Amino acid sequence: MDIAAHSTSEIRPNQRAAHWNRVISETYFPLQLTFREASTFSGTLERRQMGSVSLSRLATEPLQYERRPTHISHTREEEYLITVPRLSPVEFRQMGREVRCDPGGFILERGDEPYRFSYDTANELSVLKISKRSLAEKVRDPDSFCARTIDCRGGLPALFTSMMHQLHALPLSAGRAAEVLGRQMVEVLALALDENAGSDDHVRTSVRAGHLRRAEQVIRKNLSNPALSPEFVAEACGISKRYLHELFGDTNQTVSQFIRDERLVASRDLIASSHTLSMAEISYRFGFCDQAQFSRLFRAKFGQTPSEWRKNSFLPRSP
Repeated sequence: MDIAAHSTSEIRPNQRAAHWNRVISETYFPLQLTFREASTFSGTLERRQMGSVSLSRLATEPLQYERRPTHISHTREEEYLITVPRLSPVEFRQMGREVRCDPGGFILERGDEPYRFSYDTANELSVLKISKRSLAEKVRDPDSFCARTIDCRGGLPALFTSMMHQLHALPLSAGRAAEVLGRQMVEVLALALDENAGSDDHVRTSVRAGHLRRAEQVIRKNLSNPALSPEFVAEACGISKRYLHELFGDTNQTVSQFIRDERLVASRDLIASSHTLSMAEISYRFGFCDQAQFSRLFRAKFGQTPSEWRKNSFLPRSP
């Protein structure tokens, strides 16, 4: 597990603004910072790389961050920041929405769209950085959660923010554990967002969206069930198979394609977390009876064969 720590304590006053701009850019992505008083500004930041996600904790005086169109023009991969304010409220504006998030909540920031984020008093933030591709594997339409305040005073959102807080103390020696916990943190985040999907007025009034979420949940809970099929899902949801196909037609993906992709994602995660199970056991567990087909589909989706993925997942990490 890689850990990077930064502080302004030993930086000359006339260099602090430029130094902190570089720290923020390297940790998240380029942003325009506005300081209340640049020469006396103080801040600390610690970042932990946990597999495909990074977890950071920063404490600073009042600050404003802006993601401008010029910052986005060279962006190659879409990313999200999930931010939890610990001490004081934050103000966030993106895509025409403006929200205030108090301690006890969290927000999603979309990195490929301009935004403004600020707080007027000293604050401590926990921030999870994750690629859109990784989150979209677990949550349908993650963008719908951007610029919304997610209440994390109870339920799964509370579990997610508690995990973030506890993982800040993970020791450097926990390299392999950090990768596993990073994946688990994404799983809990996805469940927390799904729990809050029904609180959105648009989703709540959409019967089709509700049925689609229910169908996806049934599929994800039954990935190792050999009986999993469109017929199985339709019956479990109490809808017709024809209506089920119509629901997935709205997503430009068939039911069978969704089942296959979810099984491939589950296979990939199990391969990365266990070196004792054989490829045959993993592929059979998720309904792939043909090893050659499994390897071909896996490579088409992830750019590596299952064996290559396992080898790269278990490469030794440098301190």
